[in-house]
Amino acid sequence: MDVVFDLVKHIVSTKYEDIPEAAITAAKTEIVDSLATALGGTTKPGIGELVDMAKELGGTPQSTIIGYGIKVPADNAAQVNGSMIHALDYDDGHPVSLVHVGCVLISTVFAVAERMGDVTGKELLAAVALGQDFDSRLGLASRPGSTALGAGWHPTTLFGYITAAATASKVMRLDEEGMINAIGLAYHQCGGAATGVGDGALAKRMGPGFAAKAGVTAALMAERGITGERSSLEGRDGFGGLYNVYIKGDYDPKILTDGLGEKYLGVEIGDKPYPCCGFGHPFYDAALSLREKHNINVDEIKKITAIGGQSGYGLCRPLEIKQAPRTIVDAQFSVPYCVGVALVRGKITLEDFTAETIKRENILKVARKVSGVLEDSWTRHGVSPGKLVITMNDGTEYSEYVENFLGSVGNPMTYDDCAKKFRECAPFAINPLPSEKVEEIIDLIRNLEKQEDGTIPIKLTG
Repeated sequence: MDVVFDLVKHIVSTKYEDIPEAAITAAKTEIVDSLATALGGTTKPGIGELVDMAKELGGTPQSTIIGYGIKVPADNAAQVNGSMIHALDYDDGHPVSLVHVGCVLISTVFAVAERMGDVTGKELLAAVALGQDFDSRLGLASRPGSTALGAGWHPTTLFGYITAAATASKVMRLDEEGMINAIGLAYHQCGGAATGVGDGALAKRMGPGFAAKAGVTAALMAERGITGERSSLEGRDGFGGLYNVYIKGDYDPKILTDGLGEKYLGVEIGDKPYPCCGFGHPFYDAALSLREKHNINVDEIKKITAIGGQSGYGLCRPLEIKQAPRTIVDAQFSVPYCVGVALVRGKITLEDFTAETIKRENILKVARKVSGVLEDSWTRHGVSPGKLVITMNDGTEYSEYVENFLGSVGNPMTYDDCAKKFRECAPFAINPLPSEKVEEIIDLIRNLEKQEDGTIPIKLTG
């Protein structure tokens, strides 16, 4: 029997009270982090256009578009919010499965919960904790030694379709048969190519929105009795085989159910301290540390070498583009640019990723000194460690190796860290939030299990 039946049985039957406290805390952190990046993403290219589309399409006003204070049908709200959360590349991610979880999960859960109108804080937190675990397991099952990304897919989007269907079904209180159908219907829609990254295209931030919308749609169809594939995860025609996740036979189905109900993998999801691709974060930690330790004068730097496994090294290629980003997406996926920002400014923030700021000559001058070196023995399934070596004009060398970067399992960000991030992002919203509302939302999420209406935080973002 397909493993999807075991997974669905677990998701349908699990209640808030069954979930460990650490997993509930991880769910709260996921929510505050995702709403933070959503607010920061409200004004980014592609998002306003999606909002305009949603307005034009109209329909029943069910669910809130974050930051805009308007309501649209649940599936359209999920699409806009999913892309919005991911627009900055500042959203969370599992460091091994390589899946950004919150952009699909949080947009789906809140959209469906608002449509339902009677979802408590406990129910919402349970859905998030279960969704975090499910999404992470889907991504990890393609290990060891291979990834959906390596096969040309964007794993966030690819796995997001099925996660969105499962969690939407949970919030809608569908039974096992309904959730099986929803997952099968979502599987029928799965997609998400990784080429948008290399092209510097806005398509990259659209993928999570596609997944969230499709998952909500699948659950709405299942609610009405429309049936979907039943054996959707395993076998030649199942999700893994068809989408080439079983690369070189590396698919491991045991991961999907190992410790199910006891281990909640949401506790392993990392949050980002920098609004750019997580593969480069070990280098940015190193750059900031070296700058502080040695009071480095960037004008005296001769060269900078970023040594890493395949993941980090990939952000140094092609070097001519990474040293001089053409677009914001290029900059978000560039080790040379971000190292330059860190060394010049002593921080990496949202201000560093606009059409104007990515062209600053003082940053690009340093970026042109950065090159990458592949240390293949450091390559791993996920974020590889990184070492930054700064050589000064007088021959002095400063170097630092980072494995447990900020936001990793070994060096996690806390709820308070992500609340600070919420405060950082709120002023960048299309409708900036006053400080008292910011603090109210942070406090509501921290105590969400006490709320009869679990959707209050998102309603206050407009």
